Amino acid sequence: MPPLSNLKIAVSLSFILFIAGCHSPTDNQNLIDYNAQFPKISGGTLINAMTGEPSGLISMIAGESASSAISSNIFNSLLKYDKNLELEGDLVEHWDISTDQKTITFKLKPNLKWADNNPLTSADVLFTWQAVTNEKNASPYASDFLLVKKAETPDPQTFRVTYDQAYAPALDSWAGLQILPKHLLEGKDLHTTAFARNPVGSHYYKLDSWKHGEHLKLSRNANSVLGPARIDNLVTRIIPDNSAQFLELMADNIDLMGLDPIKYSRIIPARPELQKKLALYKELGNSYTYMGFNLKHKPFDDVRVRRAINYAIDKQEIIDGVYLGLGINIASPYKPGTRWSNPRLTPYPYDPAKARALLKEAGFTDSNGDGILERDGKPFSFEIITNQNKEREKSAVLIQRRLKEVGIDVQIRAIEWASFISRFIKTGDFDVVVLGWGLGLDPDQYNIWHSSQQAPGQFNFIGYNNPKIDKLLEQGRLELNPDKRMDIYHQFSATLLEDCPIIYLSAGYGLTAIHKRVKGIDDPAPPAGIGHNSQDWYIPQSLRRNEISAH
Repeated sequence: MPPLSNLKIAVSLSFILFIAGCHSPTDNQNLIDYNAQFPKISGGTLINAMTGEPSGLISMIAGESASSAISSNIFNSLLKYDKNLELEGDLVEHWDISTDQKTITFKLKPNLKWADNNPLTSADVLFTWQAVTNEKNASPYASDFLLVKKAETPDPQTFRVTYDQAYAPALDSWAGLQILPKHLLEGKDLHTTAFARNPVGSHYYKLDSWKHGEHLKLSRNANSVLGPARIDNLVTRIIPDNSAQFLELMADNIDLMGLDPIKYSRIIPARPELQKKLALYKELGNSYTYMGFNLKHKPFDDVRVRRAINYAIDKQEIIDGVYLGLGINIASPYKPGTRWSNPRLTPYPYDPAKARALLKEAGFTDSNGDGILERDGKPFSFEIITNQNKEREKSAVLIQRRLKEVGIDVQIRAIEWASFISRFIKTGDFDVVVLGWGLGLDPDQYNIWHSSQQAPGQFNFIGYNNPKIDKLLEQGRLELNPDKRMDIYHQFSATLLEDCPIIYLSAGYGLTAIHKRVKGIDDPAPPAGIGHNSQDWYIPQSLRRNEISAH
C-alpha cells in the first residue's frame, strides 16, 4: 500500500497498486539506449481496479490514497526513492545541503516540460510550496513545509529553501510533494478548480478520460521528464467490491488487483487454471489497520475506557480469522523490524477480566441486569464506522462480539469512501473508526499525532492532544543524530501505547495478483516493492486484448 505513496502519509483505505515508476533514463543517450533495447515490446493497456474513487487529483488537497494512486502517475516530485529506498533526483539533477544543514539547493534538470508543452521551472516549485503552505488551502501536509523560513528561485533551474533549524525529514518531504503547474493554477481555488479533474502534469502519463463511478484512463505523456514508459495506457476501474474485482480478474477484464487473504491463500492455490495465468506477490507493507476513538466524545476521553476496550479485543482472533494469519500483532505505529519500531513494547493482551475491572473503575455498572453497562443512567453504546472494505467490516464484527461480552453495545456502519471522508472524517462526526494508515519511510508522524493538526481535512481527526507527544514529535523533526532520533521515536511509541488513542489491530501484508501477460516485473521484488519499476512493465503484442474496453 510498491511504495505506498509519493505522499509522506496517506489515508490507506484499501490496497492500491501504485503504477508510478521510481527510476528511468533521463539524458538523451540513455533514451536512445532505452528505445534500442525495447523497440518492439513496449505497449499495451494495463487495467487495474480500486475500491474508492479519487475525490480529485490534487493530492496535497485530497490527502487520501485513491487520489495519490492516480496523481503519482501524472505529477513528479523533486526527489524520489529508488528500488533500494535511497533518495535520488526526480525533477532535479542534484541537490546540495549547506554545512549548517539549514539550506538545501535543488538544481532542476534542463529542458523540463509540462504535458501541454509549457516549460517546467523553479517558479512552479515555488508556486507549489506557496500553495501547500497557504492557510486557505488547508493541506494536511502543510506542517512539513511551514518550517521553511525562506524559499527562493535564483534562476529558472534553481530552487532553494532555508529552514530556521536543521529539519531531519526535509529531503523526505520534498520526495512527497507533487509539483503543480503555476501557469494553470495561479489565482485558482485548489478546492474547486476544474484542474483537479482535468490535470496537466509532467510524469509518465496524462489523463485521457474520467467517467465518474466507472474508470479513469491515462495515456503516455510524450513530454514525460523521465522518458517514455512502456505501457501505452493505464486504466483504473472503480469497483467498490473486492469480490467483483476478482470476478473481473478471472475473466481477464483486469490485469492486477490487491487480494484479500482468502483469495490469496485458498481460492487461487486451489484452482490450477488461475495459478497458470496469475502471479502472486506478498509484501509486508509500511501500513497498519487500527480502531480509532473520537477523543472529543465521551467516554473516549477517559484513558481507562480506551485501555479497557483494548484489553477486551482479541487482536490475534482478527489476524487469524479475518486475515488468515497474514498479519502481525503490533504495539507501535512503525513497520515491524525497522529501527523505528520499539522492540521493548508488547501489544495489549486479550484480557476481558482486566477490561471489566477498568470499566468498573471508570464508573460503569450494569444496574438493570440487561448485560449492557451504564454510567450516569446512559448505556455504553456507540457506533463503529468504516469504509466499504470486507476485512475491516469483518474485523468490526469480531470487535462487536468481544465488546458485548464485557457489556458494551456496538453498532457497525460501512460507508462508501467519498461520503465516509467528506461527511464523517473531515467533520469529526463519528464515535469510532476502523481504518488504516499507510506511512512514509521517515519516522516523523507529526501530521497524524500533533495537537495542532486537527483542522478539517487534517490527519489528527480523532482529536488527540498530549503535550508529551507534541514535544517528542517536535524534537524528532529537529534531531539529526540517527541514534538519538531513534530513541525519541521509541519514547513516542511507548507514550502512544500507554495513552491508547487508537487500538492497533494488525500490520498487514500487501497481497497482489498480476496477470502473467504483464512482463518486465522484478521478481523477487527489491526493498521498494513489486511496483517500483512499473514504468518498465509491458504486455507483448500477442497477449494484448483487442484494445481497451473500459467496462
